[in-house]
Amino acid sequence: MYNTLLTSLENGIFIITINRPDKLNALNKEVIGELSSAVEAAYKEPEIKSAILTGAGNKAFVAGADINEFLQLNATRGEELARRGQQIVFDKIENCPKPIVAAVNGFALGGGCELALACHFIYASENAKFGQPEVNLGLIPGYGGTQRLTQLVGRNIAMELLMSGNMISAKEAMDYGIVNKVVQQDELLTTAKAILGIIQTKAPIAVSNVIECVNHFDHTQQGYDFEIKKFGECFATEDMKEGTSAFLEKRKPNFSGK
Repeated sequence: MYNTLLTSLENGIFIITINRPDKLNALNKEVIGELSSAVEAAYKEPEIKSAILTGAGNKAFVAGADINEFLQLNATRGEELARRGQQIVFDKIENCPKPIVAAVNGFALGGGCELALACHFIYASENAKFGQPEVNLGLIPGYGGTQRLTQLVGRNIAMELLMSGNMISAKEAMDYGIVNKVVQQDELLTTAKAILGIIQTKAPIAVSNVIECVNHFDHTQQGYDFEIKKFGECFATEDMKEGTSAFLEKRKPNFSGK
């Protein structure tokens, strides 16, 4: 089905593996297009409850973009490249109503770091490395790196990482709040599947509303008002009635996603 991706569905978890290990899974136009299709499937297919995004091999999640594609670009075409990628992949991942976890199994640099940042959270192997080295090419991140990294780590650390282009270890990334958990490489997918297995026992509409509210985080009253609206909407769902009834009846809920 795909030339650059491997996909599988296991207990409702859709595993998307970028499969260019000889190129350290670098992003190019074909990968971006196929990622867009795979993420679209996560939106549309009812049997998909959540997703894991990872890279083939044990060296790289995604070690950046395919620089060969940059050489022919001018300012207009560079802007178009970034805007299209954001719309069809990075924003689409961030706004997916089902959880998408990045399982970072090596280098996550440049566009690869941005791809992980777009996911709802990140688990990493001990050998993972994160960085935004675009300044070494006379560029800046174009797939949301300046925005998502700053939201996670704050202004000062983001400024240092973005301006220096330095790589950081998985442990440093966890200390900064980029990564949720660091595990041995052979435990990475199992650990990611385990947390998604837990999340999949929760009410799907409530999980979707959590994603939407967190993505609309705002220090002003606007953010709180959005949460209040989504909280109210939950009361119109069958899952809310099932969840509260199950709690009062001291049994496990059976959520339908309605």
